[in-house]
This record gives sequence, C-alpha cells and structure tokens, in this order.
Amino acid sequence: MPLAYSFVEAGSFARTIKNNSKTKEIMNKSALRSHLLASLVGITFLGLTSARADQQVTAMFELSTRVNATINSADCNNSGGPEVTLEGDITLEGLKMKLILMNNAKGTHTYTTVKESELTLIPLGTSITIPKQPVRGGVGGNPYIYLQFVDGNGAALSDEFYLGRCVQGLTLSPDLINQALASVNVHADGCSNKGGPFITLDGLLTLSGMKAKFIFRNNVKGTHTAQETREITLLDEGTKLVIPKQPSRGGVGGNPIISIQFLHGDGTPIADPVTLGRCVQL
Repeated sequence: MPLAYSFVEAGSFARTIKNNSKTKEIMNKSALRSHLLASLVGITFLGLTSARADQQVTAMFELSTRVNATINSADCNNSGGPEVTLEGDITLEGLKMKLILMNNAKGTHTYTTVKESELTLIPLGTSITIPKQPVRGGVGGNPYIYLQFVDGNGAALSDEFYLGRCVQGLTLSPDLINQALASVNVHADGCSNKGGPFITLDGLLTLSGMKAKFIFRNNVKGTHTAQETREITLLDEGTKLVIPKQPSRGGVGGNPIISIQFLHGDGTPIADPVTLGRCVQL
C-alpha cells in the first residue's frame, strides 16, 4: 500500500511538473508575443516620428491677364444673324516665389535673414491659346455686335466693347483680372549639410473661368432694343498650369529656418511671408 501510494503520489507529482512546464511554455510564448508586439509598436512609432512630409502652401490672389483676340464675322445679312468667330490667346502676368533662409532667432520674433532667392514659378508672358470658336447671332441681319468678358459665374470682368455691325479682322487686347490659386509643395533634404539644404518646389496654379459674351442688338441701346447673347469659353473653370520642379541650394549652413513668399510677376508681394519652420521639420 505504501508503495502504491508512493506511485500515485509520484504520478501526481509528474503530472504537476508536466502541467507546470506547459504553463511556463505558454507564459514564455505569451511574453515573447508581447515583446514582439511592443517592439513592433516601438518601430512603428519610430517610423512615425522620423517620417518627414512635404509642406504645402497656398495663396488665393488676383492675377492680371491680357486677352489678345481677333474677331471676324460672316453672313452679316443672314436672317438668322451673322456668324462671329473669335480666336487668340490669354497672356498671364507671371508668378514668382521668394525663398527666405534664416540661421537663427535673435529675439522673440526677430530672425537673422542670411539668404533670399527669387524663383520664377510661372514665367511672365505665359500664354494660353484660345481656339477659334464661332457663334451665330440670332436677331436678324446686320445687328449691332458688342463683346463683354465675364467670369465663370457670369460676373462682368470688363465693360461692353462695341465691335460694329459686320466685323472684319478687329483685334482687342483688354487687361483683365482673373482669380487664381497657387499651391506649392516644399521639400527639403540634407538639413545638416554645411553648405545648406537642398530645397525643391513644385505645384499648380489654378485659374478661375473666363468667357467672352457676344451681345447682338437690332438697334442701339434703347427702350425697344431687342438683343440676344451668346457665350464662348476662353478658360475652363479650374484650368491648371503645372509649376515645374525647381531646386535651390541653401548656402547658409545646416538646418536653417525656411520661409516662402508669393510674388507677382513684377516682384511685388502677393501676401506676407509664411514661415515653415526648421529644415528638419519639413
């Protein structure tokens, strides 16, 4: 009996050791998974803190444009009205950007400017072609023809221009204002370089719509004047021009404070400078 008891006790002890070993194995696996998970989380957070993204800066402003249009008409005595055609181009004033690099802050809000670079984003005189487009008058033969430039919503951008009755080779070059949105991405590399970082810019210039509205009247303006209007699109709403990628070398030592400022084509500021922060923050 004592022997039998010892056997049972020994068996129970063996099962206890086995169970303890399994428990220890499960605990070890659980601890390993927790360790790996913690390591993975640590790596993820390390990647997040070390990741750098480009900064995007935008500015809404009024862009001076010049419409260079040639207008002709045919079938002036047609009962359905003459056919009028317009063709030409739209010339833009240009867009620039000033890149400002500062090496330190002397006081609370005062920085030491050590380098300014002026970059051309859209060259002065950039033009957009207006394809030849015909319209039919619709108020009877030989009407009085007027032309007015309007935005994409129909709001007037110019006064009415009287073109005449049967127009041949008439040219107009009015200066107009177009609403524009400039969007520029700024990227910096080599922040610790003694010669300064490499900074690159690219982006888009988005233009608002522009139309030419022809007005056909059977008489000069008066109480009994009948009129018809026809519109042709010169610029689609949201027309985009690509700002090509442009590099610039810092030249002020490592990790400068970077600011940018949009400028008109003649160099006058569009808005105040925007401070993006230290190079390593981009």
